[in-house]
Amino acid sequence: MSQKLKVVTIGGGSSYTPELLEGFLKRYHELPVSELWLVDVEDGQEKLDIIHALCLRMVEKAGVPMKVFKTLDRRQALEGADFVTTQLRVGQLDAREKDERIPLSHGYLGQETNGAAGLFKGLRTIPVIFDIIKDVQEICPDAWVINFTNPAGMVTEAVYRHTNFKRFIGVCNIPVGMKMFITDVLKLTEKDDLSIDLFGLNHMVFLRDVLVNGKSRFAELLDGVASGKLTANSVKNIFDLPFSEGLIRSLNLLPCSYLLYYFKQKEMLAIEIGEYYKGGARAQVVKKVEKQLFELYKDPDLNIKPKELELRGGAYYSDAACEVINAIYNDKQTEHYVNIPHHGHIDNIPADWAVEMTAILGRDGAKPHARITHFDEKVLGLIYTIKGFEVAASQAALSGEFNDVLLALNLSPLIHSDRDAEVLARELILAHEKWLPNFATTIEKLKQ
Repeated sequence: MSQKLKVVTIGGGSSYTPELLEGFLKRYHELPVSELWLVDVEDGQEKLDIIHALCLRMVEKAGVPMKVFKTLDRRQALEGADFVTTQLRVGQLDAREKDERIPLSHGYLGQETNGAAGLFKGLRTIPVIFDIIKDVQEICPDAWVINFTNPAGMVTEAVYRHTNFKRFIGVCNIPVGMKMFITDVLKLTEKDDLSIDLFGLNHMVFLRDVLVNGKSRFAELLDGVASGKLTANSVKNIFDLPFSEGLIRSLNLLPCSYLLYYFKQKEMLAIEIGEYYKGGARAQVVKKVEKQLFELYKDPDLNIKPKELELRGGAYYSDAACEVINAIYNDKQTEHYVNIPHHGHIDNIPADWAVEMTAILGRDGAKPHARITHFDEKVLGLIYTIKGFEVAASQAALSGEFNDVLLALNLSPLIHSDRDAEVLARELILAHEKWLPNFATTIEKLKQ
């Protein structure tokens, strides 16, 4: 690594950027970022300007020699980069609102990373990530790309399946939230060594063991969640319903909160449709929060990350990102929970899958944790189903073919009718025409 440590953040005008910067400032003594470049697109210029000004105030308050730049020229920013973080939303929150509202109008779940909505976020995002990777390979081939753009699992799968770029790690805030929840309920201190066995796919992970100072405390944690004494939901953007005691005890695993969409499909859909008919979708809530955040960010006296940022669903994700960068930069060989290809490390799934699991991170990237070589058979069917959906989705993003979109939709357990899949595919492709350039031929046919 160069002495000058340069980080480029694509999607720099995001409301999360102050949290990312706070993470770098907090770790400056061991992760001396000398340049942070914030990159955005023309539509995001205003937000980028506000975020950049806030970041300059934060750096000044921290008194560290870090320079923060802003640009709409991604290629210029990538010159000499050591790490590139991606936190982008193609089509911004208006596109997300369509993702949510169109499926809900047909009686289907409209959730940012699952089902039809998750598929279309992936279709818009994957080609853009591929363009970024092309630029990285040309301009700064030794840089690591740390991606927190959703759907992170689908994006990671697409990158490893359809490009030859190997320095890519997908990061999610769900495992971080789960870890914080465990720290909280087991009343652990900084002196305690907490290690978690976590496995599955992005937004579909299960905890199978929790080791505190080398000793398993999983049984008491599972008992607390199963009996309802502890609530395991760690994210703001999912309606909080407890899993049934029978499910938790029969699985003998702790599912992440996104698994509510599979184990409580009926209930989650009823809640979302109720919200939809009241005129609400999650995107509208997020728009309100964003508006308030940017009003705060404009305050020339604000020079720290405001508490209100935690109302956004992705709180703590940037802590995960900073830790991943720190572990690689300083060759820490520490435990993290990331999306990576397992290269045959897990003995009962295909060797070419990208998975989310406990990994050890250092200078050479992420290696699956030695303790986890087998995925629990009880949930393997569900994991295979969702991976089939992700693989089909990454193919559709690449091809721009209507039938590839149909295949992905029909493979999702959240879509219950092949006819509805056609209706959803048609409506969503046309709604997102602007953000699906490689679907141009398909769109032309659909309009005939």
